[in-house]
Formats: sequence, C-alpha cells, structure tokens
Amino acid sequence: MTSAGARVHDLHVVHHGSFRWQVPQRFNIAEVCCRRWALATPQAVAIRHEHERGQRRACTYAELQALADQLSVALRRLGVRRGDRVAIVMPQRVETAVAHMAVYQLGAVAMPLSMLFGPEALAYRLAHSEAVLALADESSMANVMAARADAPLLRHIVGVGDAQADAPLSWNALLAGGRSRFKPVATRADDPAVLIYTSGTTGPPKGALIPHRALIGNLSGFVCSQNGFPHLLRRPGAPRRPVFWSPADWAWTGGLMDALLPTLYFGCEIVAFQGRFQPERAFDLLARYRVTHSFLFPTALKAMMKAVPRPQERWRLQLQAVMSAGEAVGDAVFQWCEQALGLTVNEMFGQTEINYIVGNCQRLFDARGRVVDGWPARPGSMGKAYPGHRVAVIDDEGHECPPGVAGDVAVHRLDVHGQPDPVFFLGYWRHDAATRHKYTGDPSDSWCRTGDMAVRDDDGWLWYQGRSDDMFKAAGYRIGPSEIENCLVKHPAVANAAVVPKPDNERGAVIKAYVVLSNLGSGNHTLVEELRSHVRSRLAPYEVPKEIEFVSELPMTTTGKVQRRVLREREVQRAAGGSID
Repeated sequence: MTSAGARVHDLHVVHHGSFRWQVPQRFNIAEVCCRRWALATPQAVAIRHEHERGQRRACTYAELQALADQLSVALRRLGVRRGDRVAIVMPQRVETAVAHMAVYQLGAVAMPLSMLFGPEALAYRLAHSEAVLALADESSMANVMAARADAPLLRHIVGVGDAQADAPLSWNALLAGGRSRFKPVATRADDPAVLIYTSGTTGPPKGALIPHRALIGNLSGFVCSQNGFPHLLRRPGAPRRPVFWSPADWAWTGGLMDALLPTLYFGCEIVAFQGRFQPERAFDLLARYRVTHSFLFPTALKAMMKAVPRPQERWRLQLQAVMSAGEAVGDAVFQWCEQALGLTVNEMFGQTEINYIVGNCQRLFDARGRVVDGWPARPGSMGKAYPGHRVAVIDDEGHECPPGVAGDVAVHRLDVHGQPDPVFFLGYWRHDAATRHKYTGDPSDSWCRTGDMAVRDDDGWLWYQGRSDDMFKAAGYRIGPSEIENCLVKHPAVANAAVVPKPDNERGAVIKAYVVLSNLGSGNHTLVEELRSHVRSRLAPYEVPKEIEFVSELPMTTTGKVQRRVLREREVQRAAGGSID
C-alpha cells in the first residue's frame, strides 16, 4: 500500500502525455496519510493547532497515529463496523484529523459536516446517511443534540473539547485506559471513505460517496497547483519542510481533499486555525507559521485585498504557491496577488464528485531541483486539465464543442490512455437517478458533467462562463455574471458583488447587481451612476447593470461561495409581489 502511494507522489515528472496513474488494488487513506509517516518520521509535526483564544498545540505523526488507534478501538467497541457512516461535526482541530484517520482505518465512512449547520440541516444529513455515531465539539454539540430525535439510527454522540460535559459520551473517557494497538482494516481502493453532502440548486442536498482512490486522483492537481509541492522546498539548499494553511473548513471538499489530506499524504505540516476568518489574522498566521503553500478561495482573497492592500509593508511572508478555487478569481485579485504577495495565484477547478481536474501551474521541478513543465496562468482562465484527466467542453448531446463555443465542462471516466481515472466519486448516496443523470454516454465510455460552463480556446485553455444555472439572457444577450462582478469589484468602493437576472416584462430579464461596499463608499444615486459608468467603460454596453442595490452582506454558502440562487429567487418573489423575508 505504501509503496504504491509513493509511486503516485513522485510527481516531479508530470508530462501530460506520459503520465500514468498508479492505483493499487488495496489502498487506505489513513495508511498513506498517517501510519506510514508515524513509522518513518514519528517526531515530525503533522498539525499545528491554534485557537482564536490563543491556545496552541503541536501534534506529531506518532501522536496522531496513537490517538487514531485509540479512537478506532473505542469506535469498534461502540459497534461501528465497516461501511458505517460516522459524522464528524468539528472545525479545524487535532481531534478532527484524528477522527478521520480512525474512521478510515476502521473501514467505516467519514461524513464531515459543517459546524455552521443548524439542527434542521444536520437532522436531514444524519437521517438520510443513516449515520450511527457523531463526534461534535462545543461549536456544534447543541445542534447535534437537537437533531438527534430526527435521526433514529444515530446510536451514539461523542463530545469533544468543551462539549464533553454535556455529551452522552466523552472523548477523553473513550480514549482513556483502552488498548492503543489497532490492526487496520484492509480496504480496497474502490471502497467508500467519505460521504460529503453537496447543495444543488434544486431539491435536497445529495450525498457524494467518495472512495479511497479519489485521494490519488487529486494528487496530480494538488502538486501542480502548489507549484511542485513538496519538491519545491526539497531543492538543493531548501531550508525546511513545506507548511500548509487554508481557511477552508475541513468539513468540505476544499478543506479536506485540497488541504488536510494531501498535506498529510506527503508527510508535511498543516496549520489548523480554530476560529473566524479575518483578513489581518490570515496574514498574521501566514507570517507567524512561515506558511509556504495555501489554498485561499476568492472570497478570502478579495477580503484580504480590500483590508490590507499592501501586506508586504507589515508582514514578511514565505509563500511559494497559492491555489484558489470555488469561483473565478478575476483579474483584479489576480493582479493584486502578483503585486502584493509576489506570486501568481493558480486557479483550480473541480467539485466534490470529481475534484482537482483543471487548473494552472506556474512551475514544477525535477529530481535535481531544475524548473520543468508548468503552464503559467493566463489571467481569467481556469487553466488546463491536470495530468491524468481527460477534460472537454461538451454540448447537450455529449459532443465536444469546438474552440470558442460555450458548453458544459466534463470529465471522461477514462484517461487519455484508456485507463480508469481514479478521481471519480462512486455515486450519490441513495439516489441512483441523480447519479445516472450526472453522466452522458455509454457507462463504459461516458462523460461526467460538472454543470459549469466554459469556453475552450485554440491552445486548450478553459475560460469559465459560470454555472449553467447562473447564466441568463437579458435583452437577447447571454450574460455570465462573473465578468460583471469582477469588473465591479475593481472599483475602490466595492468590497463584493453578485449579479442576477431581474424579471422584466419587455426584455424577459435585466441585469441586477447586489453590491457590498467597502469603507470607501456610501450607497447613493451618485455612486450607482458611477458604478454603471465604471462597467460601461470596461465591458460591453449590454453588460451594464440596469439596477444596483446596496446590501450589507451577500448570502454565502458555508464554503464561501455567493448564493446567487437566493438572490434570483428574491427577485422573482419581488416581481410577483410576494414577501422576500
């Protein structure tokens, strides 16, 4: 298992044409992310945890494995068996990583849930997944307990940290006095490892079932988007191990599969910050822990840019690479990263079901530390397919679109060599119809649609057009909101913006912009006209917002994405004369 994993991570030779996946028949995330390092480099720091109240803790790989073994023994004693779903409702903290390792090596399925979920959201996921046990800390225990009545198969709730006194079971009590030796279950690469619920635009959330092999499928993109991680700092004269930090919640694909697990896979160090994201604090963490690599989603980068335009005047940063994903970065943030952070941000595109498939890569390194490969980012582009993935823009019938024609970004089940791509999810939990709808073509020769629109240029770069359900027509023109939003954010008075269609009897729809102001502006008629003029001078006349509404905040998902759907529905209700509360 370990040797096969090592074959995968030897990615300093990442030529698209010669790249081959190495997927062993038996594979377990906990084995390659923890146990092998606990044996090889036991005293190496795996996680540096800091609470916003000031408490700090370092956890080595040996400690992480010992705690995972103790928890696996305890969970088995409580009746958790292979394939059972175990909910992990905790923020970035050591116990969260321990829980993941313990569940994986037990052969069970980890179900990370956001601490921001209320009782109703938790109840649906706990009941639908048929979870048998939940681990929660003080950030989520009250809501988990409130949801318990609606999750009849949830047999046990374990309290962590300050939640132990109020929980039916205590983390410390479970781990104390028990056997510390645990023999891990021999899982297949295709066995399920993670169940993550994704919110669609219609219907209830769907649970995407992720196999152990999906981590392998993520690695080529992770390495490339982080400019050769971890080989970048293993060049001759390199001072130390890489350090990773991201504000992305470990309950989501971005935090789990794009940060925590790949960092541990390479035996490196990740910073876990338990607290609310604040721009200045983010810079402080980056500087104090000498972070070399990061995933900063566009919303975070925008906030950092607006709050601290010139961070280099206050902090000495060690950043070597930054990946961004979730939404388009936009050229305003792109240029700020080059000027203020001294690096080119690598945009990445993926989704829970098929993650880390497209993106940019500034540079890679061979075994001697020489720069090789790489495809420098083109401002505004999503990038190219990462090695090992066959990606295309397809039309409604599943045919590849020619360059310049917008279509659905899709990934083929087979790579360019005709071999199975390990990045694919297993399917939606208890929703076979939705799984079938995700694919186009014969099961053995099919494309998996992402639901995101893009245009491919003559050189193979993809250019994001927006979610297929975010695109709309206004006065006969097809409108992609991200370009207009990016333009608005360039104005110094604008902190963030969201563009949606407003129903109109004559034109079908007109462009409506919701704008959050920075501390440099006040919402009035003069500023409205100034912003409209700002867009008119930079984009096409038909892209100028017909209406601008100033708001204190935009509706956001817990992963930091703007919920345009909420704003669209608000406009529909207003047009119908209904309540928007």
